[in-house]
Amino acid sequence: MNGTLNKVILIGHLGDEVKMHYFEGGNCIGRFPLATNDIYINKTTGEKITSTEWHNVVVRNKAAEICEKYLSKGDKIYVEGRIKSRQWQAEDGTTKYTTEIQVTEFTFLNTKKDSEMLKSQSDTPKSTNFDNPIENDLPF
Repeated sequence: MNGTLNKVILIGHLGDEVKMHYFEGGNCIGRFPLATNDIYINKTTGEKITSTEWHNVVVRNKAAEICEKYLSKGDKIYVEGRIKSRQWQAEDGTTKYTTEIQVTEFTFLNTKKDSEMLKSQSDTPKSTNFDNPIENDLPF
């Protein structure tokens, strides 16, 4: 293969709220940590082990605004993007490095707002038709 490919696909849970940064000219960027888990059984002890990997996720402009509006800590999301490493100078003069996932596509899998709405619907008592008791006996 002559070409190269830099593509990442992740499904995970937000570790924090989306943090927004706005720039001159109207552009913006949103950042959030994304946790993915690997679960396996230790063959020696039989213990269930969960290993969490944290990813620094970056979304830009309209996508960032959508994520900020609808996502909360704990929500599950599917993201596609590419790995990008960058460096910068900290205030103390040291060089800092980070590796980020720059998102090109995303899909919300479930949000806390969805979960809260479903819970409130399940807590609501079912209506009963006392005027026609035959309808109450129907299996559907």
